Amino acid sequence: MDEKKDDLQEMTIEEAFQSLDAILTDLETDQNGLEETFSKYQKGLVYVKFLKERIDGIEKKLIILENGEENVG
Repeated sequence: MDEKKDDLQEMTIEEAFQSLDAILTDLETDQNGLEETFSKYQKGLVYVKFLKERIDGIEKKLIILENGEENVG
């Protein structure tokens, strides 16, 4: 699992969204068994958490940049 986590950390936001979209599309087909569905659901949650953290980090950087520009002017 650590190897997958490392791969996830190196993904761009766009790549993570694409992977999450692929998981959601697969889950919508209803051709998965219960265990497989649960596994994919868990994997999707990992992507959602990753994306939330990355987007929150970018948002914080933007706030810092905006506040810095306000202090300069």
